[in-house]
Amino acid sequence: MSTALQAPPREGMVWIAGGTFRMGDERFYPEEQPVRSVSVDGFWIDAAPVTVASFRRFVRATGHVTTAERPPDAAAYPDADPALLVPGSLVFQRSRGPVPLDDHTRWWAYVPGACWHEPEGRGSDTYMRAKHPVTHVTPEDVAAYCDWAGTALPTEAEWEYAARGGLDQAAFAWGDDDDPRRANRWVGEFPWQGHRGTSKVGTFEPNGYGLFDMTGNVWEWTSDPYTQDGHACHGPAADTGIPRQVIKGGSHLCAPSYCLRYRPAARQGETIDTSTSHLGFRCVIRA
Repeated sequence: MSTALQAPPREGMVWIAGGTFRMGDERFYPEEQPVRSVSVDGFWIDAAPVTVASFRRFVRATGHVTTAERPPDAAAYPDADPALLVPGSLVFQRSRGPVPLDDHTRWWAYVPGACWHEPEGRGSDTYMRAKHPVTHVTPEDVAAYCDWAGTALPTEAEWEYAARGGLDQAAFAWGDDDDPRRANRWVGEFPWQGHRGTSKVGTFEPNGYGLFDMTGNVWEWTSDPYTQDGHACHGPAADTGIPRQVIKGGSHLCAPSYCLRYRPAARQGETIDTSTSHLGFRCVIRA
């Protein structure tokens, strides 16, 4: 087992001592199976998702232009509507009433101009959301941030081990009983009743390791490729041939009746060229 450093190597990080845990869950969705024993070495992890303010400092220091701020390559999307081959990103749009839950186009739209600092599209801003998780970032953007910060993305195993907070095989990060007061998840009838969007990091209680928003608020990228079929509750995930990476933790759009994925074991696969209004990340430093 690795020994923790005397002080966090980066402000806002928490030491997670290495160990062995039971990863996965057989009570919910098939992509979480099987439950297996996995060991991880000790590592430092951000206590909360990377915020808009932190990402803004990175952009100002490096001049990085995110994937969402660049026009898509027309050659990579030969069947796409030319009108959509402009800078933008996927944005959740609440429906006006009940809709069939097998058609994500009822609540997702590609919005020109949507990006990390204009999360709902042109004219929106993050002025009052500096301490909210940054969204609309792809693995390419995350890798650039990590290079600048001297960090890395967690593996899926590291992420899940940290998210469990020491509770072996508990359904949720806080225990076995669902509690809407413990995470920013959908409350009401999805996708039309009760939407509140992202929340300031630290709004909800931390898990047993002192980590905030490990479930709910925003999905989080991990470094692992996704190699199993998943259920795309979080947005379009058609088999386009574009590689996918594992995302973890669920988001404010997860509803118990539709997407019970605000849990440590929950996982999805997201295409690496995709950015959305409910997907962010946090970083690790390995000892």
